Amino acid sequence: MAKSNKVIISVCLCGAGTKKDQAPTVPYTPEEISDQAIECAKAGAAIAHIHVREDKIVNGEMQIGYKSMSLEKFTEAVELTRKKSREQGVDIVLNLTTSGGEYEDQKRLQHLGKLLPEMCSFDPNTLNWANSYIFENSPRFLNLLAQEVVKYDIKPEFEVFDTGHVDSVMYYVKKWNIPQPPHIQFIMGVGGSMPGTAGNLAFLVDKLPAGATWSVSGIGKAHMPMMLAGLALGCDGLRVGLEDNILYERKPDGTKVIATNKMLVERAVTLTKLAGREVATAAEAREILGLKKREL
Repeated sequence: MAKSNKVIISVCLCGAGTKKDQAPTVPYTPEEISDQAIECAKAGAAIAHIHVREDKIVNGEMQIGYKSMSLEKFTEAVELTRKKSREQGVDIVLNLTTSGGEYEDQKRLQHLGKLLPEMCSFDPNTLNWANSYIFENSPRFLNLLAQEVVKYDIKPEFEVFDTGHVDSVMYYVKKWNIPQPPHIQFIMGVGGSMPGTAGNLAFLVDKLPAGATWSVSGIGKAHMPMMLAGLALGCDGLRVGLEDNILYERKPDGTKVIATNKMLVERAVTLTKLAGREVATAAEAREILGLKKREL
């Protein structure tokens, strides 16, 4: 069970794949990303998980808002978010992705030492994402990433998609002396990994390393069930956002209401309070996760 009555709400603003034709408000530009990070912080998010996008020619065609690991885009998004945070008196923890897929190892790591985020993602295994492409996280890359998080004192958010991934987390923690306890982010419902059911989440929670904190996100249709199951099981955090889910509700007539990041954060806040829990501030999230605030 959770060690605190607080729930840390994390918002994943855009991810690598969600397009504006699916969710018109998904942010592409650093300006959009920073604006939505601040908006979501005001709504109750303590952590913003950041990917960046760029316009890029792919297979001879210009792709708007294509997935990217551009250091320039990361720098602009982070610096704008920090600037707006200071100006508006808002506090939010920045968690930068290292999930680059097709990109070479160094491109997936270069922004960590440059921008010194408080957190970064750490995907401890490769999987066949949605049975459609290889979500590659090689041991070669993970050993480099583990060294970077120790070197720069960045808290890894270990993204766990299946049972064996928990063992992999502890392998890298022990091998590279990553400070414990670890923070585990269960991501449920990706095709090719563990389906998003309450039984599966309970099984995973039972496998947690001693003292670990944990959060949960359900992809797509698993979104609401995993929030509810997470709260029932005493989660330390809930992850929401347009990276994971674009549907807010389906009306009785079948009409789909497409979400915004703010809407998803606000609903997580409501569910947290209905469960008798309190929403953690960024400062409280740092205390729970053992983070050191960057004075930048």
